[in-house]
Amino acid sequence: MHAHTQAAPVLAVNNLAVHFGGLVAISDATFSVNQGEVVSLIGPNGAGKTTAFNVISGFLAATGGEVIYNGRRLNGLKPHQIADAGLVRTFQKTSVFGNDTVLDNVMIGLHKAGAAPTWETLLNLPKIRRRERQLRQEAREILDFVGLNHRSDELGGSLPYGEQRLLEIAVALAAKPSLLLLDEPACGMNPTEALSFRKLLKKIGERGITILLVEHNMRMVMGVSDRVVVLNHGKIIADGPPAEIQNNPEVVSAYLGHGPQKNA
Repeated sequence: MHAHTQAAPVLAVNNLAVHFGGLVAISDATFSVNQGEVVSLIGPNGAGKTTAFNVISGFLAATGGEVIYNGRRLNGLKPHQIADAGLVRTFQKTSVFGNDTVLDNVMIGLHKAGAAPTWETLLNLPKIRRRERQLRQEAREILDFVGLNHRSDELGGSLPYGEQRLLEIAVALAAKPSLLLLDEPACGMNPTEALSFRKLLKKIGERGITILLVEHNMRMVMGVSDRVVVLNHGKIIADGPPAEIQNNPEVVSAYLGHGPQKNA
């Protein structure tokens, strides 16, 4: 093997197929995500993007093909086993704990990532109390990182929608992912929030976390992605850098339902 050969991708989706009864959600999709990349999976509504996410993260079984993460086949693993392996996702609908404080939301995420044995917790050993202090400190650092520290004592459910999306990312980061799957994270954000979010994605990438993103906000996609993978009718029709994707006639046609248009 030559020294310059590309390292194996962090995530490889090979010939993925998903059928619901007679309906083909994904017919044959192959794409990969390399270490340190931000890759966006885009396509018209109903193209199969969230279905692909659900298969990768273990919430849905594939009809055919395989998902390989860090050399390990994920097919058949449960969502928590996949998350424990370092592949963590957010959801299209926010899934924060509305009746817990923002800080406690992140603490819950940290506990899931490194849960203490129950008997130790029940005995409330000094070791556990020390661990709690460490976790609280860690949770505050994560909130600081996503820009929500000033909200730490407020209830998760009381945050404006854009900040709930940030909290969801804070909880995902608490699970210490090496690959983060973000399902429409900028949905419902105003332009100012979306710009801040782009900066946050960059900071997450600088921490060595690889990102796979499903997103409708094309300005966001073109601004943050190293590569864009385009799904249409359950097939991948394009895969390349943003500039190439923007000028791809097949992609333009899939989105607009007709050929490329000159700006009037």
